[in-house]
Amino acid sequence: MTSQAAAQQSDNIAHALAGAGGGLASMALTYPLITLSTRAQVESKRAHSSMLDAVRRIVQREGASGLYAGLESALFGISVTNFVYYYWYEWTRAGFEKAAIKAGRASKKLTTVESIIAGALAGSATVLMTNPIWVVNTRMTARKQESDEPVLPGGSKAKKAPSTVGTFLALLREEGPAALFAGVLPALVLVINPILQYTIFEQLKNTLEKRRRVTPTDAFCIGALGKLLATSITYPYITVKSRMHVAGKGDEKVNMRDGIKRIVDTEGWGGLYKGIGPKVTQSVLTAAFLFAFKDVFYDLTIKARRNLAAKAAAR
Repeated sequence: MTSQAAAQQSDNIAHALAGAGGGLASMALTYPLITLSTRAQVESKRAHSSMLDAVRRIVQREGASGLYAGLESALFGISVTNFVYYYWYEWTRAGFEKAAIKAGRASKKLTTVESIIAGALAGSATVLMTNPIWVVNTRMTARKQESDEPVLPGGSKAKKAPSTVGTFLALLREEGPAALFAGVLPALVLVINPILQYTIFEQLKNTLEKRRRVTPTDAFCIGALGKLLATSITYPYITVKSRMHVAGKGDEKVNMRDGIKRIVDTEGWGGLYKGIGPKVTQSVLTAAFLFAFKDVFYDLTIKARRNLAAKAAAR
């Protein structure tokens, strides 16, 4: 491996570590909104309630910790997801930049089409590698039980939630390995979400960089705008994916198209947008914090790498 290739590989890993760290911090700050959104997506129509009422009922039945059901697997999932995504995104970006230099292009910044391709490749790789983690997380967050009783606004007191490892092993034992890839098709369709998000982010960032240096505050605002547009457009697929993740062994398996049709037939078009309030709020805040934290973590990673290299050279 040449010194240039080694430097690029090191930079890819620095971006991946920064993305993982930013994801951990942003997920921890906004997780209760994920709980509310996921439960709203998977519960029946008769269990519908407002966001504030949902918070009150969860706390009454399960305590404040109920808002953090599945946090352990979510933190693991987001760190792996972001590491994989940013590694492949930066790897693809580096390839496009080399091609731009060889072609003699005035700027090596990614074009809109190149941003879309980079996002598609990184997103697809991430989905295939991390879908089992999110299936386990959705099961833990929803705490779906064998009965048809509504999960959120009533019923008997919830049983103690199993651990992440316990949920994973139960899935394998009761439903087989295929259950870990439930909802992978809508998840692949949802690759368009980060494509839209990162394309909007990259293009706005490139525009701003022509005028001045992009600050963490700028990254926060641009990231929030990109995620707001992306999540609003793709939310029906997010709902279908969540329903497929919690479908148990005895439940009828449906494909993506039939899943959408069933929700519309039984709950109306509004059923596709259940929980969109907390989801959009959470997604926008998570993305905004992620981009802000990522820049900070990236700078820290680069400084730490330089310090280690300087110490090694001094020996």
